[in-house]
Amino acid sequence: MLTILGRASTYCDGIARRGFLKIGGFAMGAAANASLASLMRAEASSPNTNAHSGKAIINIFLGGGPPHQDMWDIKTEAPREIRGEFSPIETAVPGIQIGECFPKLAAIMDRLVVVRSVVGCSGAHDGFQCLTGWERRSIESIGGRPAIGSVLARLYGPRDPGIPPAVALADKTSHVPWSEPGPAGFLGAAFQPFRPNGKGMEDLTLNGISLERLEDRKSLLKSLDHIKREADAKGMMTGMDAFTDAAFGVLTSSKLADALDISKEPAEVRARYGDGKPYKYQYDGAPTCNEQILMARRLVEAGVRSVTLSYGRWDSHGANFDLVRDHGSKLDQAVSALVLDLEERGMLKDVTILVWGEFGRTPRINDGAGRDHWPQVSCALMAGGGMRTGQAIGATNRLGEYAAARPVHMQEIIGTAYHNLGIDVMNTTLSDPTGRPQFLVDIREPMKELV
Repeated sequence: MLTILGRASTYCDGIARRGFLKIGGFAMGAAANASLASLMRAEASSPNTNAHSGKAIINIFLGGGPPHQDMWDIKTEAPREIRGEFSPIETAVPGIQIGECFPKLAAIMDRLVVVRSVVGCSGAHDGFQCLTGWERRSIESIGGRPAIGSVLARLYGPRDPGIPPAVALADKTSHVPWSEPGPAGFLGAAFQPFRPNGKGMEDLTLNGISLERLEDRKSLLKSLDHIKREADAKGMMTGMDAFTDAAFGVLTSSKLADALDISKEPAEVRARYGDGKPYKYQYDGAPTCNEQILMARRLVEAGVRSVTLSYGRWDSHGANFDLVRDHGSKLDQAVSALVLDLEERGMLKDVTILVWGEFGRTPRINDGAGRDHWPQVSCALMAGGGMRTGQAIGATNRLGEYAAARPVHMQEIIGTAYHNLGIDVMNTTLSDPTGRPQFLVDIREPMKELV
Protein backbone atom coordinates (compact mmCIF):
# COMPACT_ATOMS: atom_id res chain seq x y z
CA MET A 1 0.00 0.00 0.00
CA LEU A 2 1.39 3.37 -1.04
CA THR A 3 -0.65 6.46 -0.21
CA ILE A 4 0.25 10.07 -0.70
CA LEU A 5 -1.75 13.31 -0.84
CA GLY A 6 -4.54 11.80 1.24
CA ARG A 7 -6.88 13.66 3.54
CA ALA A 8 -5.27 16.12 5.88
CA SER A 9 -4.82 14.56 9.30
CA THR A 10 -3.39 15.39 12.67
CA TYR A 11 -1.03 12.94 14.35
CA CYS A 12 -0.14 12.48 17.98
CA ASP A 13 2.73 14.97 17.70
CA GLY A 14 0.21 17.64 16.71
CA ILE A 15 1.48 18.11 13.14
CA ALA A 16 -1.11 18.08 10.35
CA ARG A 17 -0.05 16.42 7.11
CA ARG A 18 -1.64 15.80 3.76
CA GLY A 19 -0.30 12.29 3.44
CA PHE A 20 2.26 9.74 4.31
CA LEU A 21 3.99 6.69 2.94
CA LYS A 22 3.00 3.44 4.56
CA ILE A 23 5.10 0.38 4.02
CA GLY A 24 4.25 -2.81 5.87
CA GLY A 25 3.14 -0.99 8.98
CA PHE A 26 5.89 1.65 9.04
CA ALA A 27 4.78 5.25 8.46
CA MET A 28 7.32 7.41 6.67
CA GLY A 29 6.35 11.02 7.13
CA ALA A 30 7.71 14.16 8.65
CA ALA A 31 8.82 13.43 12.20
CA ALA A 32 7.17 9.98 12.38
CA ASN A 33 8.55 8.62 15.64
CA ALA A 34 8.57 4.96 14.61
CA SER A 35 9.24 5.52 10.92
CA LEU A 36 11.27 3.27 8.72
CA ALA A 37 13.73 6.14 8.41
CA SER A 38 14.13 6.23 12.20
CA LEU A 39 14.73 2.49 12.11
CA MET A 40 17.55 3.06 9.66
CA ARG A 41 19.03 5.75 11.89
CA ALA A 42 18.92 3.42 14.87
CA GLU A 43 20.40 0.52 12.97
CA ALA A 44 23.26 2.72 11.80
CA SER A 45 24.35 2.90 15.44
CA SER A 46 24.44 -0.89 15.75
CA PRO A 47 28.10 -1.83 16.10
CA ASN A 48 28.21 -5.20 14.32
CA THR A 49 26.12 -4.86 11.19
CA ASN A 50 27.51 -7.98 9.50
CA ALA A 51 28.25 -10.01 12.62
CA HIS A 52 27.24 -13.68 12.72
CA SER A 53 25.78 -13.38 9.24
CA GLY A 54 24.29 -16.88 9.16
CA LYS A 55 22.70 -17.04 12.60
CA ALA A 56 18.97 -16.56 13.13
CA ILE A 57 16.01 -17.61 15.28
CA ILE A 58 12.48 -18.73 14.43
CA ASN A 59 10.30 -18.41 17.53
CA ILE A 60 6.95 -20.22 17.15
CA PHE A 61 4.57 -19.19 19.92
CA LEU A 62 1.75 -21.59 20.79
CA GLY A 63 -0.64 -18.99 22.15
CA GLY A 64 -2.99 -20.10 24.91
CA GLY A 65 -0.80 -22.65 26.65
CA PRO A 66 -0.19 -26.08 25.09
CA PRO A 67 -0.93 -29.17 27.23
CA HIS A 68 2.46 -30.60 28.17
CA GLN A 69 1.03 -34.00 29.16
CA ASP A 70 -0.61 -34.46 25.73
CA MET A 71 2.48 -33.56 23.69
CA TRP A 72 5.97 -34.47 24.91
CA ASP A 73 5.28 -35.95 28.36
CA ILE A 74 2.50 -38.57 28.13
CA LYS A 75 1.55 -39.87 31.60
CA THR A 76 0.78 -43.54 31.01
CA GLU A 77 0.85 -44.38 34.73
CA ALA A 78 -1.52 -41.63 35.84
CA PRO A 79 -5.24 -42.22 36.48
CA ARG A 80 -7.47 -41.83 33.43
CA GLU A 81 -8.84 -38.49 34.60
CA ILE A 82 -5.30 -37.16 34.36
CA ARG A 83 -3.73 -39.31 31.67
CA GLY A 84 -6.20 -38.40 28.93
CA GLU A 85 -6.78 -40.02 25.57
CA PHE A 86 -3.33 -40.16 23.97
CA SER A 87 -0.72 -42.90 23.94
CA PRO A 88 3.04 -42.45 23.64
CA ILE A 89 4.91 -43.42 20.48
CA GLU A 90 8.55 -44.36 20.01
CA THR A 91 10.91 -41.90 18.39
CA ALA A 92 14.14 -42.09 16.41
CA VAL A 93 16.02 -41.83 19.71
CA PRO A 94 15.73 -45.00 21.83
CA GLY A 95 14.14 -44.31 25.19
CA ILE A 96 12.38 -41.09 24.16
CA GLN A 97 8.63 -41.23 23.60
CA ILE A 98 6.25 -38.42 22.67
CA GLY A 99 2.52 -38.11 22.02
CA GLU A 100 0.87 -40.00 19.20
CA CYS A 101 -0.18 -36.81 17.38
CA PHE A 102 3.44 -36.10 16.41
CA PRO A 103 4.72 -39.01 14.27
CA LYS A 104 6.74 -36.85 11.87
CA LEU A 105 8.59 -35.17 14.73
CA ALA A 106 9.11 -38.55 16.38
CA ALA A 107 10.86 -39.70 13.19
CA ILE A 108 13.43 -36.87 13.44
CA MET A 109 13.87 -36.78 17.21
CA ASP A 110 17.63 -36.98 16.72
CA ARG A 111 17.44 -33.39 15.42
CA LEU A 112 15.22 -32.17 18.26
CA VAL A 113 15.19 -31.45 21.97
CA VAL A 114 12.07 -31.76 24.09
CA VAL A 115 12.04 -29.93 27.42
CA ARG A 116 9.48 -31.45 29.78
CA SER A 117 10.07 -29.29 32.84
CA VAL A 118 9.80 -25.60 31.89
CA VAL A 119 9.28 -23.41 34.96
CA GLY A 120 9.16 -19.70 35.73
CA CYS A 121 5.89 -19.04 33.88
CA SER A 122 4.20 -15.92 35.24
CA GLY A 123 0.72 -17.14 34.32
CA ALA A 124 0.03 -14.18 32.02
CA HIS A 125 -2.01 -15.08 28.94
CA ASP A 126 0.41 -13.65 26.35
CA GLY A 127 3.69 -14.33 24.58
CA PHE A 128 5.80 -11.77 26.43
CA GLN A 129 7.95 -14.28 28.32
CA CYS A 130 8.45 -16.48 25.26
CA LEU A 131 9.73 -13.44 23.34
CA THR A 132 11.83 -11.78 26.07
CA GLY A 133 12.42 -14.28 28.88
CA TRP A 134 11.07 -11.76 31.40
CA GLU A 135 7.79 -11.03 33.14
CA ARG A 136 6.07 -8.00 31.67
CA ARG A 137 6.34 -5.89 34.81
CA SER A 138 10.16 -6.06 34.84
CA ILE A 139 11.53 -2.48 34.58
CA GLU A 140 8.19 -1.49 33.02
CA SER A 141 8.55 2.07 34.31
CA ILE A 142 11.49 2.74 31.97
CA GLY A 143 10.13 0.99 28.91
CA GLY A 144 10.30 -2.68 29.79
CA ARG A 145 12.44 -5.52 28.48
CA PRO A 146 13.21 -5.93 24.78
CA ALA A 147 12.46 -9.11 22.85
CA ILE A 148 15.14 -11.13 21.09
CA GLY A 149 14.41 -9.59 17.70
CA SER A 150 14.88 -6.05 19.00
CA VAL A 151 18.08 -7.02 20.81
CA LEU A 152 19.45 -8.47 17.57
CA ALA A 153 18.46 -5.31 15.72
CA ARG A 154 20.33 -3.23 18.29
CA LEU A 155 23.45 -5.38 18.59
CA TYR A 156 23.85 -6.57 15.02
CA GLY A 157 21.63 -4.43 12.78
CA PRO A 158 20.52 -5.69 9.36
CA ARG A 159 22.52 -8.11 7.23
CA ASP A 160 21.30 -6.37 4.11
CA PRO A 161 19.98 -2.80 3.67
CA GLY A 162 16.85 -4.18 2.00
CA ILE A 163 16.05 -6.69 4.75
CA PRO A 164 14.97 -5.76 8.31
CA PRO A 165 16.74 -7.69 11.07
CA ALA A 166 13.50 -8.75 12.80
CA VAL A 167 10.12 -9.67 11.32
CA ALA A 168 6.89 -10.56 13.16
CA LEU A 169 4.48 -12.58 11.05
CA ALA A 170 1.61 -13.11 13.49
CA ASP A 171 -1.76 -12.03 12.15
CA LYS A 172 -3.64 -9.83 14.61
CA THR A 173 -5.70 -11.92 17.02
CA SER A 174 -8.90 -10.91 18.82
CA HIS A 175 -7.04 -11.62 22.05
CA VAL A 176 -4.34 -9.15 21.05
CA PRO A 177 -1.56 -10.32 23.42
CA TRP A 178 -1.35 -13.63 21.52
CA SER A 179 -0.12 -11.82 18.42
CA GLU A 180 2.26 -9.30 19.94
CA PRO A 181 5.28 -8.91 17.67
CA GLY A 182 7.76 -8.72 20.53
CA PRO A 183 8.48 -5.45 22.32
CA ALA A 184 11.44 -3.18 21.71
CA GLY A 185 11.17 -2.24 25.38
CA PHE A 186 13.63 0.34 26.64
CA LEU A 187 15.51 0.20 23.32
CA GLY A 188 12.79 2.34 21.77
CA ALA A 189 10.33 2.09 18.91
CA ALA A 190 13.06 2.28 16.27
CA PHE A 191 13.99 -1.32 17.10
CA GLN A 192 10.50 -2.78 16.78
CA PRO A 193 10.28 -5.75 14.40
CA PHE A 194 8.95 -5.19 10.92
CA ARG A 195 5.35 -6.38 10.81
CA PRO A 196 3.75 -6.93 7.40
CA ASN A 197 -0.02 -7.00 7.49
CA GLY A 198 -2.10 -9.95 6.37
CA LYS A 199 -1.53 -8.88 2.79
CA GLY A 200 2.13 -8.08 3.26
CA MET A 201 2.91 -8.30 -0.43
CA GLU A 202 0.61 -5.36 -1.19
CA ASP A 203 2.50 -3.18 1.28
CA LEU A 204 5.90 -4.08 -0.14
CA THR A 205 5.40 -3.57 -3.88
CA LEU A 206 4.95 -0.38 -5.84
CA ASN A 207 1.63 -1.47 -7.38
CA GLY A 208 2.03 0.41 -10.64
CA ILE A 209 3.96 3.36 -9.28
CA SER A 210 7.18 3.83 -11.21
CA LEU A 211 10.47 4.57 -9.54
CA GLU A 212 10.33 8.01 -11.15
CA ARG A 213 6.98 8.74 -9.49
CA LEU A 214 8.33 7.38 -6.23
CA GLU A 215 11.20 9.86 -6.48
CA ASP A 216 8.61 12.64 -6.86
CA ARG A 217 6.97 11.49 -3.64
CA LYS A 218 10.36 11.33 -2.00
CA SER A 219 10.90 14.96 -2.95
CA LEU A 220 7.52 15.85 -1.51
CA LEU A 221 8.36 14.03 1.70
CA LYS A 222 11.52 16.10 2.01
CA SER A 223 9.51 19.27 1.45
CA LEU A 224 7.11 18.29 4.22
CA ASP A 225 10.01 17.56 6.52
CA HIS A 226 11.45 21.01 5.74
CA ILE A 227 8.55 22.54 7.70
CA LYS A 228 9.77 20.94 10.88
CA ARG A 229 13.43 21.55 10.05
CA GLU A 230 12.78 25.27 10.19
CA ALA A 231 11.37 24.92 13.69
CA ASP A 232 14.15 22.63 14.83
CA ALA A 233 16.29 24.95 16.95
CA LYS A 234 18.60 22.15 18.11
CA GLY A 235 19.38 20.83 14.66
CA MET A 236 18.01 17.38 15.44
CA MET A 237 16.91 16.91 11.83
CA THR A 238 20.40 17.35 10.43
CA GLY A 239 21.49 14.33 8.48
CA MET A 240 17.96 12.94 8.17
CA ASP A 241 18.16 12.78 4.37
CA ALA A 242 20.62 9.88 4.37
CA PHE A 243 18.33 7.77 6.53
CA THR A 244 15.28 8.63 4.47
CA ASP A 245 17.23 7.46 1.43
CA ALA A 246 17.94 4.17 3.21
CA ALA A 247 14.27 3.76 4.09
CA PHE A 248 13.31 4.20 0.46
CA GLY A 249 15.94 1.57 -0.32
CA VAL A 250 13.89 -1.04 1.53
CA LEU A 251 10.84 -0.13 -0.52
CA THR A 252 12.63 -0.27 -3.85
CA SER A 253 14.38 -3.55 -3.05
CA SER A 254 12.49 -6.69 -4.02
CA LYS A 255 14.23 -8.92 -1.48
CA LEU A 256 11.74 -8.67 1.36
CA ALA A 257 8.73 -8.89 -0.93
CA ASP A 258 10.22 -11.96 -2.56
CA ALA A 259 10.86 -13.63 0.79
CA LEU A 260 7.22 -13.13 1.79
CA ASP A 261 5.98 -14.64 -1.46
CA ILE A 262 5.75 -18.40 -0.91
CA SER A 263 4.33 -18.87 -4.41
CA LYS A 264 7.96 -18.81 -5.51
CA GLU A 265 8.52 -22.13 -3.72
CA PRO A 266 8.29 -25.40 -5.68
CA ALA A 267 4.94 -27.15 -5.29
CA GLU A 268 6.53 -30.13 -3.56
CA VAL A 269 8.07 -27.91 -0.88
CA ARG A 270 4.76 -26.19 -0.20
CA ALA A 271 3.06 -29.56 -0.02
CA ARG A 272 5.63 -30.75 2.53
CA TYR A 273 4.75 -27.89 4.86
CA GLY A 274 1.01 -27.96 4.14
CA ASP A 275 -1.26 -24.99 4.65
CA GLY A 276 -2.76 -25.89 8.04
CA LYS A 277 -6.31 -25.60 6.74
CA PRO A 278 -9.10 -25.81 7.62
CA TYR A 279 -8.52 -23.47 10.55
CA LYS A 280 -10.38 -24.97 13.51
CA TYR A 281 -10.64 -23.98 17.18
CA GLN A 282 -9.27 -20.53 16.30
CA TYR A 283 -11.83 -18.37 18.15
CA ASP A 284 -9.89 -15.35 19.46
CA GLY A 285 -6.46 -16.79 18.66
CA ALA A 286 -4.16 -17.39 15.71
CA PRO A 287 -4.82 -19.72 12.79
CA THR A 288 -2.78 -22.87 12.27
CA CYS A 289 -1.06 -21.21 9.34
CA ASN A 290 1.64 -23.63 8.18
CA GLU A 291 2.48 -21.29 5.32
CA GLN A 292 3.86 -18.77 7.82
CA ILE A 293 6.37 -21.39 8.97
CA LEU A 294 7.52 -21.81 5.37
CA MET A 295 7.63 -18.01 5.09
CA ALA A 296 9.82 -17.92 8.20
CA ARG A 297 12.35 -20.17 6.49
CA ARG A 298 12.33 -17.93 3.42
CA LEU A 299 12.87 -14.85 5.59
CA VAL A 300 15.89 -16.21 7.48
CA GLU A 301 17.31 -17.43 4.19
CA ALA A 302 16.94 -13.89 2.85
CA GLY A 303 18.82 -12.46 5.85
CA VAL A 304 16.29 -11.78 8.60
CA ARG A 305 17.84 -12.50 11.99
CA SER A 306 14.63 -13.08 14.00
CA VAL A 307 11.19 -14.29 12.90
CA THR A 308 8.31 -14.64 15.35
CA LEU A 309 4.85 -16.02 14.71
CA SER A 310 1.83 -17.21 16.66
CA TYR A 311 0.53 -20.64 15.76
CA GLY A 312 -2.93 -21.86 16.74
CA ARG A 313 -5.04 -21.26 19.81
CA TRP A 314 -4.16 -23.78 22.53
CA ASP A 315 -6.41 -22.45 25.33
CA SER A 316 -8.22 -25.78 25.62
CA HIS A 317 -10.66 -25.32 28.51
CA GLY A 318 -12.97 -27.62 26.54
CA ALA A 319 -12.49 -30.32 23.90
CA ASN A 320 -8.77 -30.46 24.67
CA PHE A 321 -8.13 -33.75 22.91
CA ASP A 322 -9.95 -32.80 19.71
CA LEU A 323 -7.97 -29.56 19.64
CA VAL A 324 -4.63 -31.34 20.11
CA ARG A 325 -5.48 -33.83 17.33
CA ASP A 326 -6.16 -30.91 15.00
CA HIS A 327 -3.44 -28.45 16.01
CA GLY A 328 -0.90 -31.15 16.85
CA SER A 329 -1.02 -32.95 13.52
CA LYS A 330 -0.67 -29.66 11.62
CA LEU A 331 2.19 -28.47 13.82
CA ASP A 332 3.82 -31.89 13.40
CA GLN A 333 3.79 -31.48 9.62
CA ALA A 334 5.02 -27.90 9.51
CA VAL A 335 7.80 -28.05 12.12
CA SER A 336 9.20 -31.36 10.84
CA ALA A 337 9.22 -29.86 7.33
CA LEU A 338 11.02 -26.76 8.63
CA VAL A 339 13.73 -28.77 10.39
CA LEU A 340 14.40 -31.00 7.37
CA ASP A 341 14.24 -28.08 4.95
CA LEU A 342 16.82 -26.10 6.92
CA GLU A 343 19.00 -29.19 7.20
CA GLU A 344 18.89 -29.83 3.46
CA ARG A 345 19.89 -26.21 2.84
CA GLY A 346 22.82 -26.41 5.26
CA MET A 347 21.19 -23.85 7.58
CA LEU A 348 20.00 -25.89 10.57
CA LYS A 349 23.18 -25.48 12.59
CA ASP A 350 22.80 -21.69 12.40
CA VAL A 351 19.03 -21.32 12.85
CA THR A 352 17.54 -21.88 16.32
CA ILE A 353 13.92 -23.04 16.41
CA LEU A 354 11.78 -22.60 19.53
CA VAL A 355 8.23 -23.99 19.81
CA TRP A 356 6.47 -23.23 23.11
CA GLY A 357 3.65 -21.43 24.90
CA GLU A 358 3.11 -19.23 27.94
CA PHE A 359 2.28 -22.06 30.38
CA GLY A 360 1.04 -25.65 30.62
CA ARG A 361 -2.37 -27.08 31.45
CA THR A 362 -3.95 -28.74 34.45
CA PRO A 363 -3.21 -32.39 35.10
CA ARG A 364 -6.87 -33.10 35.92
CA ILE A 365 -9.30 -33.06 33.01
CA ASN A 366 -12.34 -30.87 33.65
CA ASP A 367 -16.00 -31.68 33.02
CA GLY A 368 -15.81 -30.27 29.50
CA ALA A 369 -13.01 -32.66 28.47
CA GLY A 370 -10.62 -29.73 28.72
CA ARG A 371 -7.59 -28.70 30.71
CA ASP A 372 -7.28 -25.33 32.43
CA HIS A 373 -4.33 -22.98 33.08
CA TRP A 374 -1.30 -24.46 34.84
CA PRO A 375 1.71 -22.12 35.14
CA GLN A 376 3.48 -24.50 37.53
CA VAL A 377 5.13 -26.33 34.61
CA SER A 378 5.18 -26.23 30.84
CA CYS A 379 7.07 -27.69 27.89
CA ALA A 380 9.14 -26.67 24.87
CA LEU A 381 10.51 -28.08 21.64
CA MET A 382 13.90 -26.87 20.39
CA ALA A 383 15.98 -27.56 17.29
CA GLY A 384 18.97 -26.31 15.32
CA GLY A 385 21.37 -23.62 16.47
CA GLY A 386 24.30 -26.01 16.79
CA MET A 387 22.77 -27.58 19.91
CA ARG A 388 23.33 -31.16 21.04
CA THR A 389 20.00 -32.59 19.98
CA GLY A 390 18.34 -36.00 20.37
CA GLN A 391 17.52 -35.32 24.03
CA ALA A 392 14.56 -35.13 26.37
CA ILE A 393 15.43 -32.79 29.23
CA GLY A 394 13.70 -32.75 32.59
CA ALA A 395 10.66 -34.61 33.87
CA THR A 396 7.46 -33.94 35.75
CA ASN A 397 6.09 -36.13 38.51
CA ARG A 398 3.74 -39.05 37.80
CA LEU A 399 0.71 -36.76 37.56
CA GLY A 400 2.37 -34.02 35.52
CA GLU A 401 1.94 -31.47 38.31
CA TYR A 402 5.43 -30.07 38.77
CA ALA A 403 9.02 -30.44 37.62
CA ALA A 404 10.42 -33.47 39.43
CA ALA A 405 13.80 -33.49 37.65
CA ARG A 406 15.91 -30.73 36.07
CA PRO A 407 13.60 -27.72 36.17
CA VAL A 408 14.41 -25.49 33.18
CA HIS A 409 13.56 -21.83 33.67
CA MET A 410 12.15 -19.92 30.71
CA GLN A 411 15.14 -17.59 30.92
CA GLU A 412 17.49 -20.53 30.39
CA ILE A 413 15.81 -21.25 27.08
CA ILE A 414 16.06 -17.61 26.01
CA GLY A 415 19.66 -17.47 27.23
CA THR A 416 20.48 -20.60 25.21
CA ALA A 417 18.94 -18.98 22.13
CA TYR A 418 21.14 -15.89 22.64
CA HIS A 419 24.17 -18.16 22.99
CA ASN A 420 23.28 -19.91 19.73
CA LEU A 421 23.05 -16.50 18.07
CA GLY A 422 26.62 -15.70 19.04
CA ILE A 423 25.85 -13.44 21.99
CA ASP A 424 27.81 -13.81 25.23
CA VAL A 425 24.93 -13.69 27.70
CA MET A 426 27.33 -13.76 30.64
CA ASN A 427 28.76 -10.36 29.74
CA THR A 428 26.60 -8.56 27.19
CA THR A 429 24.57 -5.61 28.47
CA LEU A 430 22.47 -2.84 26.93
CA SER A 431 22.09 0.58 28.51
CA ASP A 432 18.59 1.50 29.63
CA PRO A 433 17.28 5.12 29.48
CA THR A 434 18.84 5.86 32.89
CA GLY A 435 22.26 4.78 31.62
CA ARG A 436 22.26 1.62 33.71
CA PRO A 437 23.56 -1.53 31.99
CA GLN A 438 20.95 -4.29 31.74
CA PHE A 439 21.78 -7.93 31.14
CA LEU A 440 19.72 -9.72 28.51
CA VAL A 441 18.57 -12.35 31.02
CA ASP A 442 19.05 -12.93 34.74
CA ILE A 443 19.89 -16.64 34.36
CA ARG A 444 22.84 -16.09 32.08
CA GLU A 445 24.30 -19.54 31.61
CA PRO A 446 22.91 -21.40 28.59
CA MET A 447 21.57 -24.92 29.15
CA LYS A 448 24.64 -27.04 29.80
CA GLU A 449 23.01 -30.08 28.21
CA LEU A 450 22.81 -28.33 24.84
CA VAL A 451 25.97 -26.28 24.36
